[in-house]
Amino acid sequence: MLRRILFVDDEPNVLSGLRRMLHGMRREWDMRFAASGAEALTLLASEPFDVVVSDMRMPVMDGAALLHEVMDRHPGVARIVLSGHSDLDLVVRSVLPAHQYISKPCTQEKLCEIIARALSVQELLSGSDIREMVSRIESLPSLPESCRLLNEELASPEPSLARVGAIISRDIAMSAKVLKLVNSSFFGFAAHIASPEQAVTMLGLRIMRALVLSVHIFTEFDSAALRDVSISRLWEHSMRVSMVCRKIASAMGLDQVGQDQCFIAGLLHDVGKLVLAATLPERYAGVIACVRRENRLVREVEFETLGTTHAEVGAYLMGLWGLPDPVIEAVAFHHAPMHAEGGMRPVGAVHIANWLDRECHVINSEYARESLDMEFVERLGCTDRLEQWAGFVEAAEEGTGDER
Repeated sequence: MLRRILFVDDEPNVLSGLRRMLHGMRREWDMRFAASGAEALTLLASEPFDVVVSDMRMPVMDGAALLHEVMDRHPGVARIVLSGHSDLDLVVRSVLPAHQYISKPCTQEKLCEIIARALSVQELLSGSDIREMVSRIESLPSLPESCRLLNEELASPEPSLARVGAIISRDIAMSAKVLKLVNSSFFGFAAHIASPEQAVTMLGLRIMRALVLSVHIFTEFDSAALRDVSISRLWEHSMRVSMVCRKIASAMGLDQVGQDQCFIAGLLHDVGKLVLAATLPERYAGVIACVRRENRLVREVEFETLGTTHAEVGAYLMGLWGLPDPVIEAVAFHHAPMHAEGGMRPVGAVHIANWLDRECHVINSEYARESLDMEFVERLGCTDRLEQWAGFVEAAEEGTGDER
């Protein structure tokens, strides 16, 4: 079956250009073209679509307003902006409803690559109800202390970009959001940056102030709704895993890009737990209660109860948000690395670092512990290095202690 893509732009010449540019994709995609937001919503109401690609500046209903409507009415549809406008207010308004942003002019290869990636990550979640709930997410819940510190810093007379980056890098949800903005081209640049601090530097204080103080892209977690999930413990575990991942990557001779990707993959590997707890609080509370009562693996009970796991959910959202493929792969397969491509990629570092940290830190004695895939480790040829790498966890614990 052909995947269905809807393009929206009020300029006839742009739509004609898209038809010509994508003529060769007709055997893979069923494409429709709408000249206004109203026409697009009419088409969406009458036919199913997988992806909507919209311009931003359109009369009557602009791209941000259209994508908000698409999010509300058809949440399972991937939402992408394709625009040549650089007006800060307009772009900022698109940050929440859009999954990705593509700047014009855009090559055929780039446009096809981004749409194809949005389509491919949809295969990670088979259940339409879960996929729709995750696709609706505008932001993930952050630690209240992180929100307070960030707002105070940005509202101060002389805010420091370095301090802003440090605050964001210590929060899973904030890190994921700023990486989304930089890995896509929301503000005129698209670069696969694997460090939250680098992402903040690229965005700059003016944009960060607009995003945080005006649009409120970061939200505090509801302690009542998420009573069964300790966000602080999840952050501590994720920070330790990310630090150990970087050290493993360095020890295995990965270049700087590889080390950075291992770090961010470790930071985000459990982001799906945050997503599920925030979107399905009652059902996920039931998952955690069953895990504790029966001393079982979290992912096993997740799959039985929800039909998916935190790994697939996290990878799906990070894929929609345009994070690098190696990071998405690591999030998706950190419990099952044999399903991923071979070699010491981020998925290998995350699988080993996650196991090492769980061995050294019993976060909850009522949870069954994950096992290490020894066949995978043997294939990597690093079995004899596990004892040495266990020492990385102690160093990482000192690092997270400093951050606290």
